[in-house]
Amino acid sequence: MSTTNHITTKWLGNMAFESNNPSGQNLKIDAGPENGGEGEGFRPKALMLSSLAGCSGLDVASLIKKMKLEVANFSIETIANLTDEHPKYYDTVTIEYHFHGSNLSEEKLQKAVDLSVEKYCGVMEMFRKFATLEIKTIFHHE
Repeated sequence: MSTTNHITTKWLGNMAFESNNPSGQNLKIDAGPENGGEGEGFRPKALMLSSLAGCSGLDVASLIKKMKLEVANFSIETIANLTDEHPKYYDTVTIEYHFHGSNLSEEKLQKAVDLSVEKYCGVMEMFRKFATLEIKTIFHHE
């Protein structure tokens, strides 16, 4: 049984669009002034990076909870290289998982990252189809 996501994206005039989401929240997309827009929405390619980090982040957060790990702060830095030629796409993406805390279990946190990267994160799997991924885990002991 497969699941289908159906998203409606409506033109708001000029370069702006609004997309719905199964969450019930709407999302505005717009081009920057350099491309004729007003810069009042999210940029589509950058949203892909947020999707990637968000998807993997949800996995890791869920595993942190399940494993009862102590983490003061957790962030994901996603650094992507865009090709020069049209259609421009991300050919390499570095994903850095930053964990902050005074009692970090490095081994278990690394396992959580590995499970997300290798097994659970569907967006990561989609990115693998067109980009080279570099995964880094960085521990900040405080």
